[in-house]
Amino acid sequence: MPTTPPTALSLADLSGHPHDLPPAGAALICFVKDDCETCNVAAPVLGALHRAFGADVAVRVVAQSGAANQAFARRHALEMPVLDDTALRAAFTWDIEAVPSVFLRDADGATVTRFEGFVRDDWQALAGRLAEMTARPAAQIDWDSLPAWRPGCGSAHLDPAVNNRLRAEADDSPIRARRIEVAPADDMAEFLFDQGFSDGLPLVPPTPERVLRMLGGTHRDPQEIVATVPPNMGIATVEKIAINAVMAGCKPEYLPVVIAAVEAVCTDAFNVHGVTATTMGASPVMVVNGPIRDRIGMNKGLGALGAGNRANATIGRALRLVVRNVGGASSGGVERSTLGNPMKFTMCFAEWEERSPFPPLHVERGFDAGDSVVTVFAMTGGPVHIVDQTSRSPDQVAGSLGQGLESVFLPKMHNLPIDALLVVCPEHIDTLTRDGPYSKERLRARIQDVTSRPLSEMLADAASGAGIGPEDAARLGPEALAAPAPKFASTDYIHIVVAGSDAGKFSSAFHGWVTGPTGSTVVSRKIDLG
Repeated sequence: MPTTPPTALSLADLSGHPHDLPPAGAALICFVKDDCETCNVAAPVLGALHRAFGADVAVRVVAQSGAANQAFARRHALEMPVLDDTALRAAFTWDIEAVPSVFLRDADGATVTRFEGFVRDDWQALAGRLAEMTARPAAQIDWDSLPAWRPGCGSAHLDPAVNNRLRAEADDSPIRARRIEVAPADDMAEFLFDQGFSDGLPLVPPTPERVLRMLGGTHRDPQEIVATVPPNMGIATVEKIAINAVMAGCKPEYLPVVIAAVEAVCTDAFNVHGVTATTMGASPVMVVNGPIRDRIGMNKGLGALGAGNRANATIGRALRLVVRNVGGASSGGVERSTLGNPMKFTMCFAEWEERSPFPPLHVERGFDAGDSVVTVFAMTGGPVHIVDQTSRSPDQVAGSLGQGLESVFLPKMHNLPIDALLVVCPEHIDTLTRDGPYSKERLRARIQDVTSRPLSEMLADAASGAGIGPEDAARLGPEALAAPAPKFASTDYIHIVVAGSDAGKFSSAFHGWVTGPTGSTVVSRKIDLG
C-alpha cells in the first residue's frame, strides 16, 4: 500500500450523500464487511474511537456488503459515515487483502498506522496514537472484554471474477479495445449475431474481465502487434486476439497457440487472403505438436478430427474469428466460397507423436522435439476417410492410402503441385510396421507408385471434360502421354501425421488448395510459452 492511495474516490454514505475517500486531513479509515465476525468485533471499537476523537479525526467505515451495510451500521449503532463500497472499487484501489483493514492518516495525508484483523494490542496502540494526535482523553473501551486476537476475512474484491472486472475497469488496465455498450434489455448472444461478429454459432460475450483473464495466458504485452490480417489489413494485437479467443470459448492457456496460428497464417507464404477469398472453399487446418498438446488437453486420439474436445474446437475457431473480425474476411463479403466448407468453423488437432513410428511433423520441419509448434495448411476438402480393413502387409495398406489420395481434386488430375495432409490411424500404422520400420519416405514413394498412370488416361473425353485438353495433348506428343505420371508432382507435397484411436482401420486425408507462390505454402510457427 503506497503512502497515498493512487486514486481519489467518491463514495456515497448509507443516506446517499457523497464523501471523498480519503477525506482531507487526519483520518481513520476501516474497511469491513457484514458477514465477517472479526469486523463485527471491531465495529464497537470504531464507534468508541469516533465518539472520542471524531471531532478532530475523520472516521470512515468503508463497507462491502451491499444491502447488509445498513444492518451492520444499525447493529453497532455507528454514528460516523458508513460508505458503500459494494462495487469494491475502493478496496481494489487501496489494495487491501483482508477486513477489517485499518488506515490511520495524519493531517498531511501520510499513512502512519496500518494493520488488518483484530489484534487487541494493535487496536489499543491505535487508540493511544489518536489520543496523542488530538490531545484528547483516552477512549472509553473495555479492552479486557475483547479477544486478544482474531484473524480477519478476505476482502470481497479478491474473488477472481470480481477482481478481473476491477482490473479491466482500472485506469491502468491493459485493455484498450473499443468498448461497445449493450443495453440492459438486449440479449447479448443476439447482439453479437446482429453486429456480425459471429461465424454463425453463438459466441461467449467478451466482457472486460474475461478478456483480462484470457490475457493471463500469455506473457506478451496486450498491445504488442502480432500480425496485419488481410484482406482489410487489420492490426491484430495480442489483446484483439484474446478478445476473439474469448468469443470462441478458449481457455487462457490456449492463447499462445492461437497467437502462433495467427502469426503463421498472416505470412505471405500462407496467403490467408487468397485462402479465404477463393471460390474453391479453402480453409486453414492446424496441426499442433510438442509438449503443449498434453499441457492444454488437446485431442490426438479417439475423434481427434471431430467434435468433443474444447481445445481442438476453440483454438481452430479462434483463428477463424480473428481472420473474420480483425481481417474482415466474412462470409458473403470477401469470403466467396462457392459451397463453403465446415472447416471454416474450425479444424485443429494434435499429432499423436507417441504412437507414431515417424519423426513428428514439427521435427520434420526443422524444429526440436521439445518445441511446441503449430503448422497450418490451406485445405479445400476433408477429412476424407480411406477405408482398408483387410490389408495385412505393409505395402498393401500403403497402397490403399495412396489410392485413397487419387480423389484429390479429381482422379483424372495427376502430377499435381498440390499439398495433401494424410492422417494415418494407429491400426494402419501397426500394419505398416508389422515387418519392421516403415519410413515416411517409403510411404510417400509407395503412394506415388500406386497412383502412377499414363498421361493418356488423363485426357478430356466424353466421360469427363476435365483433364488434358486437345491442344495440350498435341503439344505433349505420344511419347509423353504414354509415360506414367504419379498423383503428386513431388513427394514434398505429401504431408503425413498420426492421429486417431487404436480401434478402427480408417485413415483420413485433407485435400489441398493451390500450392506455391500463386496459392499457399505450409507454414509452421513455434509457440511462445514465455
